[in-house]
Amino acid sequence: MDLLAAVWYGLIDGLAHGATHASIWQVVVYTLVVTHITIAGVTLYLHRSQAHRALDLHPVVSHFFRFWLWLSTGMVTKEWVAIHRKHHAKCETEEDPHSPQTRGIKKVLLEGAELYRAEAKNQETLSKYSHGVPNDWIERNLYTRYSWQGVGLMLLINVGLFGAIGLTVWAVQMLWIPIHAAGIINGLGHFWGYRNYEAPDASTNVSPWGLIIGGEELHNNHHTYPTSAKFSVKPYEFDVGWMYITVLSWFGLAKARKTIPALKLGTVKAQADAKTLEALIANRYELMARYGRELQKACLSELARLKAEGHQHSAQWSRLNLARRWLHRDDERIPQDVRPEVAQAVADHPALNQLHAMREELRQLWTRTNVSAEQLVHDLQAWCRKAETSGNAALAGFAQRLRAAHA
Repeated sequence: MDLLAAVWYGLIDGLAHGATHASIWQVVVYTLVVTHITIAGVTLYLHRSQAHRALDLHPVVSHFFRFWLWLSTGMVTKEWVAIHRKHHAKCETEEDPHSPQTRGIKKVLLEGAELYRAEAKNQETLSKYSHGVPNDWIERNLYTRYSWQGVGLMLLINVGLFGAIGLTVWAVQMLWIPIHAAGIINGLGHFWGYRNYEAPDASTNVSPWGLIIGGEELHNNHHTYPTSAKFSVKPYEFDVGWMYITVLSWFGLAKARKTIPALKLGTVKAQADAKTLEALIANRYELMARYGRELQKACLSELARLKAEGHQHSAQWSRLNLARRWLHRDDERIPQDVRPEVAQAVADHPALNQLHAMREELRQLWTRTNVSAEQLVHDLQAWCRKAETSGNAALAGFAQRLRAAHA
């Protein structure tokens, strides 16, 4: 009888406290660690390595993440990669699996996981966008075939370690990716935040410090340079995923295949040449971001002049202030309802008009595909001459820096 009672109480104690008898703070630390490993698996393995081929991982590291994601998410590599590649290919269109621009921010934030599951059933998406993903025996016969048995095993592990509270730990794990990746990154990352570059979509950097979601917070940087293994660009930005890649690289466990190109300035050439054109095309987003800042400076200069003349409450002032907010953006990214006022502000100020017009002329150098490289070099030389003889100091300075650029 005493033995039976001891077994019974032992069983009750095990269910209540688990094998570890961990304190609440130990459980919290465990939860934070395991969810962060999951985030690392998504950003390093699924995203940077598999979807974009920006990173080579050692087979041991790669398979660890495959196994861990099977345990902690039940996601199938083929499905995740295919959906993400389609997102880039069809970004902000009706075919984009999870764009808040077409589906609404509320739906993506609250139903991001459902959108993912629906697209995962689309065989056309899987067959078209999943090339190159693992297709070995264990992938076919375990990770894909029994995708949800992994999370069931994780539930048993958590309950065995912590008892009843292990259910809560498991629930947090199951919600971590749907909330942070499917909701915040796919939702807010295309709706709210700041932009370093005028990428051809609505991507934004949610935060300059990519800590909680493995660096995925720097979403505008990623969409501008999707094949870069590093997401941070500015000195104040931090990508914890890149930090992990750096550490793994020290031990020969990872190798970045490509990173964001750095604009290099050397001696100013007498005139632009083929190398200048190459540097312009390779660094076009960075150069246009700098050009955008010149537009903003021009707006501020005109605003200061109007203020000095006592016109800070005029309609002209209001239009110019609106232009200062939007003119550095590509024309198609300016909201329809403010475009007429921005256009009028540009027309009202000759220096601003000149800067804006020549930005569009410069953009033609990498958007035209029906002309030869020699012709593009000739056009770039003509653009620089026009800028430097325009009498516009901002334009002349930009053209001179452009002639100093090299790839």
